[in-house]
Amino acid sequence: MTHMEQSDETSGGVPAQARVLKNRLRHDIRSARAQRHADERDRFATELAAWDPPPGTRRVSCFVGVGDEPDTGPLLSALSDRDIEVLLPITLADFTLEWALYTGEDELVHAGYGLREPTGERLGPAALSTVDIVLAPALAVDGEGRRLGQGAGCYDRALAHVSAETPVLAIVFPSERLAEPLPEEPHDRRVDGVLP
Repeated sequence: MTHMEQSDETSGGVPAQARVLKNRLRHDIRSARAQRHADERDRFATELAAWDPPPGTRRVSCFVGVGDEPDTGPLLSALSDRDIEVLLPITLADFTLEWALYTGEDELVHAGYGLREPTGERLGPAALSTVDIVLAPALAVDGEGRRLGQGAGCYDRALAHVSAETPVLAIVFPSERLAEPLPEEPHDRRVDGVLP
């Protein structure tokens, strides 16, 4: 998701400070992503596609990387080639995520916010509860699993449908794995790791 900012404001206190710091970090990370060389992006896409899901993985959720995000296209194809079903998000006007199955690159269409989305049957927001692993977009992740998203809160809300036992892995470039703690708000859901 590109450049979507959460519209509600928190007045005063730690949440407001966290939001200001998050927006600064988003700006910096987006600027760094815009300068990333195409060869580096291609190498990273190849690394993602080589990911070996745990045995027994039948369905995962992922996203279609657009703009300066990590290119997930080769990963989507690799998962499909392994007969692993992939759910992709469809972003509604209120930033709720619905889900549909990935059926191939040719079945993705351009949608709002610069996204590319599947055209198949919409399975509803609760479909995320059916996956074995969630692969989530992020701008950065720290060592404790705090995830910096694009700012609309789509995934924080969507992850409410996922049990605590379902691993959530963020996809970030290596330089976006941060040693210092990221700011955190009460609605934020931490991730269990990063990919690859």
